[in-house]
Amino acid sequence: MDSKEIWIRADGPDGKEERKELVLSALESGIEKAIVRPEDSDFSEFGKVELLFNDGGRLSGGYELVELATPEDQERAMAMAGKVSGVVLDSRDWAVIPLENMIARFRDTDTKVLACADDVETAKLYMQTLEKGVDGVVVCTPDPNAIRRFSDILQDTGRVELSEVEVTDVRNIEIGDRVCVDTVTNMVPGEGMLIGSQAACLFLVQSESEDNGYVAARPFRVNAGAVHAYAMGPEGRTKYLSEYRSGDSIVLVKRDGSTRASAVGSPMSMVPENPSGRMPRSIGLLYVTSSSLPGASGTEPRRSRRISTISVSHTSRSAAELREAQTFIISP
Repeated sequence: MDSKEIWIRADGPDGKEERKELVLSALESGIEKAIVRPEDSDFSEFGKVELLFNDGGRLSGGYELVELATPEDQERAMAMAGKVSGVVLDSRDWAVIPLENMIARFRDTDTKVLACADDVETAKLYMQTLEKGVDGVVVCTPDPNAIRRFSDILQDTGRVELSEVEVTDVRNIEIGDRVCVDTVTNMVPGEGMLIGSQAACLFLVQSESEDNGYVAARPFRVNAGAVHAYAMGPEGRTKYLSEYRSGDSIVLVKRDGSTRASAVGSPMSMVPENPSGRMPRSIGLLYVTSSSLPGASGTEPRRSRRISTISVSHTSRSAAELREAQTFIISP
């Protein structure tokens, strides 16, 4: 899951108040880098924002801003590969200047390539071009309200590969210390965090996003399990649940492998499994109905779902309900 950068280009409007509104809206949307005019150095007072001053196309930090209108402009930009920290490409017609050519040229260099985009769909396309996409997107719009629509891109952290495994045994262990992760994001059924006793095999543990008849849904919470377990964070890194603190970045995962970024704002049951002769893996979960592993094919309608009923591969089931021969989703 490659991390993409998102900047705001706020050097366009002639009026300083208009430029200021662009930077403030960007900060409210989670964008923390802004291209500004040299006379706008006081914008640093707004908060956690990195200003890149545009001096005739040369940006601070070793970046170059290249307006692409002709094939000659493309050649000039390509010649910068490996010579500058990064290149910001601005073109109103990518049919004339194919973005694929630019990405391919910069791919094996230390020079980052960012592309200007004026809408969310275009930004997403740039990030996926030639599979790898650009290293980042620069939001180019005169409308402060339009900037807020880009916040979803900041949350999207790519995809992870998930596969099904079969539960081979369920046994109780001693009482231990548990961790609930309360996030700053409301999740949906089938979405949660990747948790496991080994970093090499993480289970998708669903959020408390479904009513179970006993406790109201708390879609912002993952009843994650024992303190010793690993949880996947940004860029695929793992750390112990016991190490997470308020404000730490986390990754939320859906059953289809899509992910998004968020932040951290009883007795146990051990669920071992052994996929195809590989080393046995396991995860420690609370022996309660609010701690569950979602099945791969979605959940049954709530009206027909009974806590005492188990259906292989087709329902979300709590640790208290797990039985042999069920399959659940993991990140191997």
